[in-house]
Amino acid sequence: MGGLLDMLTKSGLMDQAQSWIGTGENKPVSGEQIAQALPDNTLQEVAAQAGVSPQEAADQIAQHLPQAVDKLTPSGELPQPGASLEDLIKQQSL
Repeated sequence: MGGLLDMLTKSGLMDQAQSWIGTGENKPVSGEQIAQALPDNTLQEVAAQAGVSPQEAADQIAQHLPQAVDKLTPSGELPQPGASLEDLIKQQSL
């Protein structure tokens, strides 16, 4: 999760990402912002796996990412380094 948050931060989305981790309201993010934050090959791969266009994939990520990060950080803190996304999901029963 740290790598994803680093990408978002470097793309100017630190305020949004921090709001998802924190315990307050989640700030929205647009599909265009997600498309700019993610490497092109990553977005292409996600889109191909989902059977949608890269823009549709970015829009769907933008819609669901704030809630997903929020649920994976219920105490308002990032998980311990080395924790896998799979482990985090299992802990939160997602």
